Formats: sequence, structure tokens, C-alpha cells
Amino acid sequence: MDTLIFYIAVVVLFGISIAKDRAKTKKALLKGLKALENIMPQFITVLILIAIMLTVLNAETISRFLGAGTGALGVAIASVLGAITLIPGFVAFPLAGELLRNGAGVMQIATFVSSLMMVGIITLPMEITYFGKRTAILRNVFALIFSVVAAAFVTWAVSL
Repeated sequence: MDTLIFYIAVVVLFGISIAKDRAKTKKALLKGLKALENIMPQFITVLILIAIMLTVLNAETISRFLGAGTGALGVAIASVLGAITLIPGFVAFPLAGELLRNGAGVMQIATFVSSLMMVGIITLPMEITYFGKRTAILRNVFALIFSVVAAAFVTWAVSL
């Protein structure tokens, strides 16, 4: 039902925009379509990667390594996977949702996503170049610690 309400709101607002300034609306629409065209190859790649991952990793395998019952070991695995993975947020969140639906634990997935966003093992050489070795390593260590703390908070908040 919410989706229908959003569609109706978009159509109404689009109509108002056309009535107010047809040229500006056309320009904005073309700009939006261009942005969609630019992001579409990445989005399709994401869908393919998620489909392949869920085909290879069944719910039992996901639960065994990242399930709620895996405790600290599952959190450690999730944090390492997140730290070494280099994927954008718009890929990470749908992937996290699918992993949760297929048996992964909330703490483990929250750790995976937060370490994915904050820790950059792949980008560490570039960080060292710009920030220096000590600063880059400290930033990543603190980010890894904070990602586990943030995941613990998310898990607590979800349990309320």
C-alpha cells in the first residue's frame, strides 16, 4: 500500500512540476534518466552477484558461518569479510538483507556491513600514500573496533 501512495505522490508532484515549468521538468527528467543509465550496469552486476552468491551459498552454509549461533567467531568472520571486501553501499544493503533472510545473524551482518563501510584493507596502500602508514593503520584498526561496537548497538536496538 505504501508503494502505491508513493507512486501517486510522484505522479501528482510531477504534474505540478510540469504545470509550473515544462522546460525545467524536462531537463530534470532527462538528467535523472541519464543518472539511471549510468548506474544501471553496476546495479545489474549487483543483482547477478547476489544471485550467484545465494546459489552457491545455501541457507545452511550461511547459518553455519554467519548465523546467530556462531557468536564471536561469526562476528570475527563477518568483520574480516567486510574489511577485505570492496563493494558500494547500494550493493551491501540488499546483500545484507538477503543474507539475513537466508539465516545470517543480525550481529554478524551488522558487523559485516559496518566493517565494509568503514575499514579498507584493499584501499590501505592508497591511504598510506596520502595519510602516512601510522595514521592509515590506526584509522583502520579503530574503524574495525568501532564497527563491532556499532554492530552490538544495532543488535541491541533490533532486539527492543
